[in-house]
Amino acid sequence: MATKFDAAAYNFRKKLPFVSKDLLRWFPGHMNKGMKQMQRKLKSVDCVIEVHDARIPFSGRNAMFTSTLLGAKPHILVLNKKDLTVKSLIPKIKDKLKSEQNIQNIVFTNSKDQHCRGVKTLKPLLVDLIKGSNRYNRSEELDYNVMIIGVPNVGKSSLINMMRSTYMNTRHVLPVGAVAGVTRSVQTKMRINNDPKIFMFDTPGILEPSVSDVEMGLKLALCASLQDHLVGEETIADYLLFWLNSHGHFNYVEYMGLEEPCDDINKVLIAGALKFNRIRRTRNYDNTMRDVPDLMESARTMIKAFRTGELGKTFLDIDMLQFDKELDKREHERQLA
Repeated sequence: MATKFDAAAYNFRKKLPFVSKDLLRWFPGHMNKGMKQMQRKLKSVDCVIEVHDARIPFSGRNAMFTSTLLGAKPHILVLNKKDLTVKSLIPKIKDKLKSEQNIQNIVFTNSKDQHCRGVKTLKPLLVDLIKGSNRYNRSEELDYNVMIIGVPNVGKSSLINMMRSTYMNTRHVLPVGAVAGVTRSVQTKMRINNDPKIFMFDTPGILEPSVSDVEMGLKLALCASLQDHLVGEETIADYLLFWLNSHGHFNYVEYMGLEEPCDDINKVLIAGALKFNRIRRTRNYDNTMRDVPDLMESARTMIKAFRTGELGKTFLDIDMLQFDKELDKREHERQLA
């Protein structure tokens, strides 16, 4: 069991690490092209499934989708990677999304778990929504077309693969990866169910062209919706350290080989480099060689531990939830311990 530390005993930073907004912008040509393709396909679509990361349900969702793709068609918000977030907060997350953003159909999923209840409820939900909607030019069609949208690396392709595997008993066909930007164009529609016939369009992850809020951009980067090298692995690790310390989440101490919480990312990364043998050879001024801690590799190790849940379950948008009772906050802290 991890050692307990008293957050009040440490004078942690109160301000975000400084990051230029330019580092948090990533809108390559394929995103612009993909958005135009999605708009053209919308007429042949019966339902839109928006996939987002369950650790940041309020941060980073692309506002352009609301004005261009959502509204005219039935909409389901899928919050994926639920296995990495704090499950006890799911009812409050749903309540906030329903009351403040008027999103009525919300499903939490783990697209890597073939037994996930959320994945299993998705098909009947979308069928009911389509049957109860005005399909306009597609009212005579017997097949259902569904478009999956979202920011990069939230599990859109993985979700299609899992549904296809579940209902068609076939192998995965769409490429997936742990980095943002694997899907780069609107794919040919994939059949995921035979009765009724349901087809899904996979689409590229699309971010807003500019980031208005630095912390939102850092959350996207931490959850791998931005490519790591664009922001910088050490910068992402520094934000992770800031967030963990700010919320009393100290599992990183033991993981990174420290004796107690630390607010200096260089010290944390050096400790991690020594523990995990992330060492590189460098040349001295006199042309001799020496071993030094590889801080970038150590940062990658720390970030990966967060993304795979090795640092514990996390809910990065916790400050955006309004707690009615102090008991709720204590419950959250207990879940993170």
